[in-house]
Amino acid sequence: MRAAIGGDTEAYRRLLQELAPVLRGLAGRGLARYGLGSEDVEDVVQETLLALHLKRGTWDSAQAFSPWLYAIARNKLIDNLRRRGRRVHLPIDDLADLPAADEQPRAHNGADAQRLIAGLKQRERDIVMAISIEGASAREVAERLGMTEGAVRVALHRALRSLARAFRAGQP
Repeated sequence: MRAAIGGDTEAYRRLLQELAPVLRGLAGRGLARYGLGSEDVEDVVQETLLALHLKRGTWDSAQAFSPWLYAIARNKLIDNLRRRGRRVHLPIDDLADLPAADEQPRAHNGADAQRLIAGLKQRERDIVMAISIEGASAREVAERLGMTEGAVRVALHRALRSLARAFRAGQP
């Protein structure tokens, strides 16, 4: 990704080509978790790759690439499920499923997650709890907190990034 952002079109082509099978597996498992078949896997993969392309300038090259990519893939899966009219409930513990490629997952429990969430700023905590725990949509949270839907999504992304950073650092 670093080379691709630096203008290496061949590296970017290889990146997208190598990510597609990984994203297919993630999308397939995510859909299966909700009792759905694989008919939407390619849609989720293509939407994820498109989002990666459009948002590649937002990736902080000082951070691991995998958690950023997995967050996009997870959001595209949620978008797909919501279009079906399904209420999506994703507990914050799902963050543990997104380690960086060079990291070993560590054991954790719900109490660790609660301590990590408690370390967030109040507004970020409210947003994470509403979306990730209660299953509210960004639109519902925006209305509840008097924010724009885009601001809620940005705050959620920042909060999840903070949680992932704290989790990796082992700071409950």
